[in-house]
Amino acid sequence: MPKAYVFTRYGGPETEALADVDRPRPGPGQVLVAVRAAGVNPVDWKQRTGYRRPGDRGERAFPAVLGNEVAGVVVETGEDVTGFAPGDEVFGTAVAGGYAEYALLATGLTAAKPAALSFTDAATLPVAAATAYDGVHQLGLPAGATLLVTGAGGGVGVAVAQIARALGVRVVGVASEGKKELLEALGAVHVTSGPGWSERARLAAPDGFHGVYDLVGGEVLREAADLLTDRAKLITAGAPPEEVERLGGARVARARTAEVLAAVADLVVRGTLDPHVTRTYPLEQAGQALREVEDGHARGKVVIEIGTAI
Repeated sequence: MPKAYVFTRYGGPETEALADVDRPRPGPGQVLVAVRAAGVNPVDWKQRTGYRRPGDRGERAFPAVLGNEVAGVVVETGEDVTGFAPGDEVFGTAVAGGYAEYALLATGLTAAKPAALSFTDAATLPVAAATAYDGVHQLGLPAGATLLVTGAGGGVGVAVAQIARALGVRVVGVASEGKKELLEALGAVHVTSGPGWSERARLAAPDGFHGVYDLVGGEVLREAADLLTDRAKLITAGAPPEEVERLGGARVARARTAEVLAAVADLVVRGTLDPHVTRTYPLEQAGQALREVEDGHARGKVVIEIGTAI
């Protein structure tokens, strides 16, 4: 039977296990892929604790496969599928988990993988890079504006910094001291996270901030909001809608389309966006991969490679 990394109930890491699962069967509008790589994101462990993304419907069935980002090869198509066929190399958002040898993708959230794009890099795009892309374009800051990014050292933050810099926006990134070198290499101004970070941010941008892209939530989001004069330019992917709306801002409006996936893939192929995959793990070590992200130690992106993913 195929292998998958699952969680058996809501809770902590103790609920996780590598398990034998049935091979999924694609329904209408879905493709089944042999997974070559799966991206690891904070939302993965949050879902294990019971977090539900805006728009999530229905009850989760256990055991549930972890993971949301997938790149692989189509092996079977469901009814009414056009534009994809067995053998196609694709990437997209998993319907029901991606840390697995096989995963289902909805065709509306799936794009063809360019030949010049590795499976490993492609697996970083459906959640992290696409979220970054959607948020930067939602803010719509002009060239020369200054953007504050909290939690800037992770997969989404690294992509935000690069996409914004390519548009001529100055980026100030808040992250741990260990991520300073990475952010500065991306052309961002690094501000060390922790107590007093907002005052350090003020010093780094004496003319103020024109936008905030928050990836942390909580008190960090509230402090970041105080750095803005126009709260309409406050967006978050790290806090629930009600939390940011109380501050006058909004959640990142995710497009979740194949067109956005194709756009971010093109940025990587053209050299504008480097996913910065810093660690890879085999499926058997998926728990270690998730711990690195959950503990906040990941710099850039962590990817689980399956089969021949390179």
